[in-house]
Formats: sequence, structure tokens, C-alpha cells
Amino acid sequence: MSQDTAINNGGSTESARAANRPAVMGGWLPGIITWLLILVLGGAIIAVRYSAAESDQANVNVFTLILGFGMFVTFGVWFVFRSAYPMLVRLLAPVAIMLSIAVWFALYEIDHVDGNLIPHWKRRGAKAPDELLAMPEVAAPDQATETPAKVDLATTTAWDFPQFLGPNRDLQVTAVKLSQNWDSDPPQQLWRQPIGAGWSSFAAVNGFAVTLEQRGDEELVTCYEVKTGTLQWSHAIAGRHETKLGGIGPRSTPTIDGGQVYAMGPTGVLRCLQGTDGSLIWQQNLLDRLQLTPEDDGQAIAWGRSGSPLVVDDLVVVPYGGPTNGPWKSLAAFDKQSGEPRWEAGKYQASYASPQLATLAGRRQILLVSQDWAGGYDPENGSPIWSFEWPGSSSTNANTSQAMPVGDDEVLLSKGYGGGSSLLKLSPQGNSLTATEVWHESGNLKTKFTNAVVADGYAYGLSDGILECVDLATGDRQWKSSRGRYGHGQILWVSGLLLVQAESGEVALVEASPNEFKELGRLDALSGKTWNNLCLYGPYLLVRNAEEAACYELSVESGNGL
Repeated sequence: MSQDTAINNGGSTESARAANRPAVMGGWLPGIITWLLILVLGGAIIAVRYSAAESDQANVNVFTLILGFGMFVTFGVWFVFRSAYPMLVRLLAPVAIMLSIAVWFALYEIDHVDGNLIPHWKRRGAKAPDELLAMPEVAAPDQATETPAKVDLATTTAWDFPQFLGPNRDLQVTAVKLSQNWDSDPPQQLWRQPIGAGWSSFAAVNGFAVTLEQRGDEELVTCYEVKTGTLQWSHAIAGRHETKLGGIGPRSTPTIDGGQVYAMGPTGVLRCLQGTDGSLIWQQNLLDRLQLTPEDDGQAIAWGRSGSPLVVDDLVVVPYGGPTNGPWKSLAAFDKQSGEPRWEAGKYQASYASPQLATLAGRRQILLVSQDWAGGYDPENGSPIWSFEWPGSSSTNANTSQAMPVGDDEVLLSKGYGGGSSLLKLSPQGNSLTATEVWHESGNLKTKFTNAVVADGYAYGLSDGILECVDLATGDRQWKSSRGRYGHGQILWVSGLLLVQAESGEVALVEASPNEFKELGRLDALSGKTWNNLCLYGPYLLVRNAEEAACYELSVESGNGL
């Protein structure tokens, strides 16, 4: 009797346990299909991440998000409609998740994204740092202890870094030779201070540096003393460019020539300023000339006009563009003294690259990478000399990198978004030149927001955020080290060494050698996302991002004027 009772009690207990276990509604097949689908999506994520080395990392992150969302939805559908959990649990769980997401987005919003489309958040409604800055004011010097600095941008020196990417727009500085030992001779911070938003870099002449910055609804050209960071003058116009993907403020770098400053804003206003005090000499509004509204221009050139003005002879030349669907003009040239239009040329939409002067295959020419073509133009009248199709779109997979001269008759093209790099050879053909592709490597020199520097037969660049060296003769990769993950920053070649501006704000000193990657030192130069190019004025390294600027004195072994 007691044995039977025990058996019955055991059976009742087992039945109760079975009744309490969640079962699968409709049999096991829906669950099996669900988990198989989740495994497939998970495997796809692994495959996508594995291919990241040869793909655009931003696209990899987007695909990962989509596939991860697919896994979440697949599990959610099974959980709500096919699992045997109590109805209350199946309904409350997704409601709780959705409420949590709603609360998050009620409290926070995306502030910006980095070069790989990773979002960074801020409290909803919080002002951008530039909106908290006062308009810059020139401080009166202490009459007892200070002598007012006299801004003279007409006098040139061997140290000058007067325009985008350096004296020759080729990312090379030869005026100084840097010390390789930052442990015994570390960089010395001279000043570090807030600055308005923007991805503009500094141009420096005769001890003074100019840049573009955004403060609230004002777009400014500002001039600072290199060694002290003291503001000398500023010139403001109304306007503000802002996108979640591209950020806030100006993108181009001013050009200093003949004591005058030429600056192109993201909203298409080209200014010529007096270098002594920043007073306006002349101004041209490209959007007015093209009969475009800011909204029209934003659709065509989504992340703001970024072309840094090029001074050639008596002209200042800038990328031009036009409406989304055309017609387009590649370049526009203005008299550098009066601002009067001199010529318009080409037939391609503007990109985010800047014009560059070079002599190749015996022809003096302006090199320009446009939205989906690269080419050379005669400085005298803008006549096209050669062209080469270079796919891209100024609202998606944009061209941002310079066409870099190689030797006497070759050009290096590079871009991100999986585009890679090509070497072109230019050959005379009648009154023009023809461009022939020597090699193309889709996996090398994927310079998304940056440029490759050409030195001693090799090219160095941040390829989708990783420093890389490529043999220019063959296009073969010499090295690409995981230790060189600097993100979407910038580089500068200085007498055989590379200064690398990391996207995170650090600056690294790297040996420019095709044999191996070798980092020699590192400096915590800035904080936060940094897409701005470097400026080296003699031993003085000027760095900035959208929130702060700084100057560091680097130890040098030798140099002009030292």
C-alpha cells in the first residue's frame, strides 16, 4: 500500500513538473526552424566580420546591425507566437523591451558617428559644444608686460605650411628633421584650448596660423599666434552646416598667399581676407552663382563643400559642381585680387577633394578628383587635359582623397568604401594626355577621409583606418599591421618619418620604411573624434578637432631656421 502510494506520488510530481515546463506550441518544428535561422544569421555575421579586412568597415557594421536585428526579430516572433510561455510573459516581455527603447530615445539622441558609423550619444536637446562657446574676442595686451603681435602673413619663412596638406599639397615637410626618441625628448605642450566646430586644419605662415571654425550660427575664419594660441583676429559670416554623419562646421583649410587668406566655407562662400586684420577684400557665393539653394546643394554634396582653395598664378581655383542632376562644372577660377570670375571648366559634379597643381608628362595642370571622374585641367583657361573614370557619389560612396603625383608622368588615386587604389600613367596624345591604368588594387590604400603620401617609391596611407605601405611599382602591399589601427585619421611625412593623427585624438610617430611597421612614440594630443589634418610649422605641431586645438613643440635633430 505504501509502495503504491509512493509510486503514485512520484508520478504526480513528475506530471506536475512536466505541466510547468514550457512546451513548444505547434510541435518542435517551428522552434527548430527558428534556431536554424538564428544560426544562419549568426554565421552570416561571423562571415561579414571576417571579411572586414578587405571590406569597408562602416558597411560591415551596417550589415552586422541588420543581421543582428534579424536575429532579434526571429527570436521575438517565435517567443510571442510559438513558445508555450504564459500569455502574460509573452506579451509583457516585448512590451518591456519596447518601453525601454522608447525611454532611451526619449532621453538620448545620436550626437555623431565615427568613421565606421559607430554612434556616439548625448542627452536629448543638449547643445553642441560650439553653441556653448562665446564669439571670439581679441584680448587687449597688458601694456606693462606685453607687446601686441603684428600679424604679417606676407613675409614667408622656410617653416611655412601655407595651405592644405603642406607647402606643395603633397603631405610632405622637409624643412625639419624630427627626433625619433620621444621617450627622452617628448613633445612639449605649449597651449591647448577650446575651438569652434569643424574639420578644417591650420595653415601657418610667419608665426601665425589660420583656420575655419563654427560657433553657433556663425562661420568664422580665425587667426592665432602659433606659439601662444592667442587669437589675433576673426571674420564671421552667418551660416551653419550640420549633419549627423558629417558633423558640424567647415571642412576645408584656408590658403595663405601674398599676405591674404582665401577660405571656402561648407555652404559655398569663398572669402578673401586681409591677413593683417581679417578684413574682407572680396567674397563670392558659389550657390548664388549656380542658382542653388542650400537644400539643393545639400542633396548634391551631402556633407558640405570641402575643397580647399588653390592659388595658381593670379587665380584662386575651387571645385564648383551644380544641381544633383546637372549640368555641372568641375572648377571655377576667380581673380585672386578682385574676386572677378575668370573661367569655369569641366563637366563633373564636385567631390570632397581639393584641386592640386602639378607638372606631369610635360604639362602643367590642375589635378582634381570629382564625384566620379579624375582629371587634369589647364590653369590658363581650365581646358581639360585628361580624364579617367573614378566611380563615386558625393551623397554616398564619396571621393575625398587627392590625386597624388608620382614621378614625372604618373598619378595615384585612392578612396575608401571598398574602392582601393589605382596608378595611372599619363602619355601625350596630340594636344592632350591619355591616362592608362598601370594597376588597380581594391584592397589597398582605402583612404576614406584621408590621403596617401608618396615617398621614395612607396605610398603610405590609412587604409580603412589601418596604416599601410604599398609598392608603387606593382601595387603590392608591403605591410599592414594590426598595431597600426589609428582609425580614420590623417598622416604627414616629415623627412623620413610619419606623423599619424589618430581618429581618437592621439598622434603617433612612425618610421616611414617599406620593411616593417614601427611606431616610435605616441602623444595624447587631443580628446575625441579627430578628422582634421595636421599642420607642422617648423618644430611646432598644430592639431585640432571639432572641440579643441593645441600646439606641441617637437624635438628636432636639424632644420632650416633652427
